[in-house]
Amino acid sequence: MTAKAFAFLLLLFPLLPLSAEEAGTWPLERLQSEIPAFRIEDEAAPIQSLLYAGEPVGGEPTEVFAFYASPRTLGTAPEGAIFPGIVLIHGGGGTAFSDWVWMWAQRGYAAISMDLSGHRPPAPAYDAAGGKIPDHGHSKEQRVRLGKGGLDQGHSQKFDSIGGPIDDDWPYHAVASVIKAHTLLRSFPGVDAERTAVTGISWGGYTTCLVASHDDRFKAAVPVYGCGFLHEGESVQKPAIDALGERRAAWVAAYDPSSHLGKCRVPTFWVNGTHDVHYVLGSYAKSYALVQGPRTFRIEPRMRHSHAAGWEPTEIGIYVDSFLKGGVPLPEVGEMAVEGETVTVPVKSATKLVKAELHFTTATGKRTEREWSNLPARIEEGRVIAAGLPAEANTWLVTITDERGAMVTSAVGLR
Repeated sequence: MTAKAFAFLLLLFPLLPLSAEEAGTWPLERLQSEIPAFRIEDEAAPIQSLLYAGEPVGGEPTEVFAFYASPRTLGTAPEGAIFPGIVLIHGGGGTAFSDWVWMWAQRGYAAISMDLSGHRPPAPAYDAAGGKIPDHGHSKEQRVRLGKGGLDQGHSQKFDSIGGPIDDDWPYHAVASVIKAHTLLRSFPGVDAERTAVTGISWGGYTTCLVASHDDRFKAAVPVYGCGFLHEGESVQKPAIDALGERRAAWVAAYDPSSHLGKCRVPTFWVNGTHDVHYVLGSYAKSYALVQGPRTFRIEPRMRHSHAAGWEPTEIGIYVDSFLKGGVPLPEVGEMAVEGETVTVPVKSATKLVKAELHFTTATGKRTEREWSNLPARIEEGRVIAAGLPAEANTWLVTITDERGAMVTSAVGLR
């Protein structure tokens, strides 16, 4: 079925339940080629508030709120300047964050951050010097429901709707809204349409996995925390998916990233912590193993889980810069080898490596509750070598830090 025919059927039969296979198929040709209708509320603002057309719900039109900023809107771009773009996807309970957009615009990017819950957050505020007053810690009560806001982002919209009409499914709308935002971003003045990236945090990382698997216009993707296999292991989402009963397989086929990541060829930077309870290391490792494109890892021991912690790592900016601005890349870590108690990791780096460590656990029980230990590793020409991995170790990785303070890691070792 063509994208136009798919869209036409949605208009004619908005309440017709679709199969799991159909529900997992986004009309990519339309989403990537048609610039959505939009309006900017104040074109003179450093951070612009805008609304763009979302996908219909129940046959009725919807709108998506977004913040947008760039060197052009900040007044820092020289005449005729062209800059790269980035799409920013919030996590569960989040919204469009003006702080996040401001941060990337200050880095020289055109940045768009959309709300995926049918709301708009508080307007940005500035100090006397024109600096952005941080507000990402605002309360949810300060957000305003849009008149045409479409779906909220609760568990019922994320899981329970499967098997009904596609326009009841939050994952369908989230991915479609992000791809539309990407198409819109690429159309803006000063934006180099061929230099764009996407990053998302938590549920935004989950959505990044889906988007990067389908929208190959991106040159780089950074899912923070998010992964697939939410229906397995210790995932905190597993009970909600299991509760779907006979509809469980349909949700997994349509919306779990494990069903889509095998199509991903966009270079990806996987950022997570060893003890994340939302996206557990076992599921995480299975997810990134599916990706067909280049993969880089930053798995921090006990990394905190929050929006601010998710956009804080300097390595994310370095990684994106290396693809979109010709910046010095992160160290390139090869496939880890284990022989007895010795772990060896090949590494290539344009920067000086200053520290390496082996991290491991021999504990059992829930992965998110196991105690870990660490040992120093030595850095040699072209490789990192760590001795002392216990035979009882069941999970391990090597962290490598360069002179910029940028940390990358090996993939996770599991047994």
